[in-house]
Amino acid sequence: MSKIAENERIVVTGMSAITPIGLTLEDSWHNLCNGVSGISKIDVFDTENLKNKIAGLVKGFDSKKLFDRKFIRRTDRMHQFFMTAADACLKDSSFVVDFGKRFNYSVVGTSCLGGYRLFENNCINYYKNFNPNKVSPFLILNLASNVIAGDVAKKYSLMGPQHFLQEACASGTKALGLAYQLIKYNEIDGALVVGSEAGITPTIMAALGNLTALADSKWNDEPEKASRPFDKERSGFVISEGAGAIFVERLSSALNRNARIYAEVSGFGATTDSSHSIAPNPDGIAIVECIERALRDAKVSEKDVDYINAHGTSTKINDLVETQAIKKIFKDYAYKIPISSNKSMIGHLLGASGLVEAIFTIKTIVEGIIPPTINLENQDPECDLDYVPLVARKKEVNVALSNSFGFGGVNGSIVLKKYNEI
Repeated sequence: MSKIAENERIVVTGMSAITPIGLTLEDSWHNLCNGVSGISKIDVFDTENLKNKIAGLVKGFDSKKLFDRKFIRRTDRMHQFFMTAADACLKDSSFVVDFGKRFNYSVVGTSCLGGYRLFENNCINYYKNFNPNKVSPFLILNLASNVIAGDVAKKYSLMGPQHFLQEACASGTKALGLAYQLIKYNEIDGALVVGSEAGITPTIMAALGNLTALADSKWNDEPEKASRPFDKERSGFVISEGAGAIFVERLSSALNRNARIYAEVSGFGATTDSSHSIAPNPDGIAIVECIERALRDAKVSEKDVDYINAHGTSTKINDLVETQAIKKIFKDYAYKIPISSNKSMIGHLLGASGLVEAIFTIKTIVEGIIPPTINLENQDPECDLDYVPLVARKKEVNVALSNSFGFGGVNGSIVLKKYNEI
């Protein structure tokens, strides 16, 4: 592979989001800036026997208005989110592939759990009567989640190399980083990057509850207060569902078709903790290296960073280790950088979280508004940075960093810049 010319840049020309606080990016962004929580009691199945009874559910998503009955019957909710986000993103970008260049554009997809809801329902159907005829023949296509990306590729004739990442909570950031690298090294001219998650089921809730990863059950009656990154009373994350999509392409391609340009993707870093399977290494050394790699790749200094969109899961150790890593890198300047966690409002979208948070980071750059970290009412003294508590803040942001860290010790950081013509 040969690196592209140094003056060739990689830009974002399309975005979409489906979240617990909005069916569109516009609605989600409005509610995010106004501190609206999307966390509520689970009402899609019986939670009586579950310890944790809350989640970030997408409200009002009506698949019947978007797809035909055959498609709905054959696909998981995650698949439907994925396709909807992809459609909206490409519409937003006004991109239509040139047939002669169809091998220059790719779909890069990601999901942590894949089509798990359909899997669980099929297992229930089978074990009720031990009847193989109750199992959908399309189940395997939903479990092989890359097929979903293939459906999008087929619809839009995007025939470049396809990738589908399953890298826990860092999946979305790493998918965007991979697309950026594929363009950077002349493999493709552009990519549609889509992350989707819809794994809120009884079994998943039970598993995460038994793992003690979720917010304490004391918040079951006040779900909107459960996700509280960097707060002294934080006790775990809140699982949520939704999707996000970003269209990235080389700048020359965007200019040639007079595309609207939101921002520039200018740096990516990734590392592995090689430590614990579910908790970050307490020394944070791999997270430090991950962020520093992203900054070096973007050719920006620590003092160039105007905002950090934190991984900010609301778990005791994650918030603390991320805070310590930021202080190691940025030193005294760390106290001057506004930092916030979108998860305080939208919960944890698992494999889609990094991508949705990158989208919100780009909106922060474009709009000059930093969304707040809600529920930060009693700040942990060991988490002593500026997390933009409770209320959004107006600020010009030219360079932003978005972090994602996940189970298995996977880390990803992306640097996003305000787009300037020069």
